[in-house]
Amino acid sequence: MTFSFAHNNLNVLDLEKSLAFYQEALGLREVRRKEAADGSFTLVYLSDGSRPHQLELTWLRDRTEPYDLGDNEIHLAFETDDMDAAHQKHQEMGCICHENPGMGIYFISDPDGYWLEIVPAKPAK
Repeated sequence: MTFSFAHNNLNVLDLEKSLAFYQEALGLREVRRKEAADGSFTLVYLSDGSRPHQLELTWLRDRTEPYDLGDNEIHLAFETDDMDAAHQKHQEMGCICHENPGMGIYFISDPDGYWLEIVPAKPAK
């Protein structure tokens, strides 16, 4: 028996704002969508186009309060082949929430306060 990643889920309050953020900040694009017949929820799956793993954004119609992210110790990480350009872009967007220069990484925060780690791509072997 084997397992492989399919997707991660984040619940969001403003789906359109989140979609715009993930497109601009990380280049993720919508690859599929599922909407409840009664309009109570929408699931949108995003992809970077290079790997099968997807990010599922869930919007719930009746949710009006921000999500409690606790200590926000759980996060997603994204690799980039150009840390300097990525950092500059995220700095211009005003979404950098924590930097760790010693480790060569930083975090950005999405519209709902989820932290996303930005790490340099590993060199090809």
